[in-house]
Amino acid sequence: MTVKSKKGMFHNAFDAMVNARARQASSYVNGALLMLDDDTLKSHGYDRAELRRRPTAFYPF
Repeated sequence: MTVKSKKGMFHNAFDAMVNARARQASSYVNGALLMLDDDTLKSHGYDRAELRRRPTAFYPF
């Protein structure tokens, strides 16, 4: 019989950092997609109204 151990503090901290960066990247990509015109968005399967509902971030650097 194996005993399943709990996640350690460093594992939890790393998971939280990865999840935060994934959310940040998703927001950045969403902001970049909103800069495209409607025809381009539609040709790639995106809807502007749906993109506006998602979090958006813009990083000028």
